Amino acid sequence: MEYTTLGDTGVTVSKLCLGCMSFGDPDWREWVQEESFGHDLVERAIDLGINFFDTANMYSRGESERILGDALEGYKDESVVATKVFFQMDDDDPNSGGLSRKTIETQLDASRERLGMDTIDLYQTHRWDYSTPIDETMRALSDAVRREKVRYLGGSSMWAHQFSEALHTSDDLGLERFATMQNHYNLAYREEEREMLPLCEKEGIGVLPWSPLARGFLTRPHEEYLTTTRAETDDHAQAHPYADNGGREVNERVQELAAEEDASMAQIALAWLLHKEWVDAPIVGTSSIEHLEEAVAALDIELSDSDIEYLEEPYEPVPVSGHR
Repeated sequence: MEYTTLGDTGVTVSKLCLGCMSFGDPDWREWVQEESFGHDLVERAIDLGINFFDTANMYSRGESERILGDALEGYKDESVVATKVFFQMDDDDPNSGGLSRKTIETQLDASRERLGMDTIDLYQTHRWDYSTPIDETMRALSDAVRREKVRYLGGSSMWAHQFSEALHTSDDLGLERFATMQNHYNLAYREEEREMLPLCEKEGIGVLPWSPLARGFLTRPHEEYLTTTRAETDDHAQAHPYADNGGREVNERVQELAAEEDASMAQIALAWLLHKEWVDAPIVGTSSIEHLEEAVAALDIELSDSDIEYLEEPYEPVPVSGHR
């Protein structure tokens, strides 16, 4: 395993973060696996040197957090654990979602209890809340740090102007600021390169791309992708424009380079991300231990400048996807 510093925090994290959306309650999403898989996956991740884990309160309505907390028993002091807040947790309670002070304080305590942690390492806003002023959100989050319920704050999937406003609000009011950005970024979706990633680089923000393999689109030939369980059952997978505007040719070039390097397509796609200086740790979700081991092996793949240029060349702009 290789390690890096998370933005300007000084915290050392593995260069791959294990995303924990894939285990919890199969009734929540058809492709989600049960508790025993989660324990086995986390245990193998630790064996491989991964010390960074990302979940959210909405993943299986809290089950992912609970399983992760149980699986990390005895390892929490050495681990960096991130979770998120925003999406509504109780259909009958509108205050169970959003980023108001009431929601943040209530949901943070619930996440801490499920994870079995007095202090969560990284607490992230899952989306932008258009109904709550950003100063209320940042005051509530900053208070959580002051009360030692949270160590660092992060954002996820918003417009660059919104992220800039949040950073400015924190600086202007003397509050804790976002230290990380978890955004949608991969070889088949690169719109973040226009504004968000340069902003993060300028501000010393740690970047944690979600969907680094484009929900599986970059792991197999594009003509096979639509036959997978994830593609057939995950509406979000079909909502993103991965196959559009050069996406199929990007997929084909990943196939070609994988064959040349005797690697899998997933390893080439991850290696591309790992070569980007503004990326700290891609968040890798997986449905098997073998795929996790394969992802870790991607750290050993060296891509030349010409390889990277070849992979990127077909890409053309696509509509913004993931946070509108």
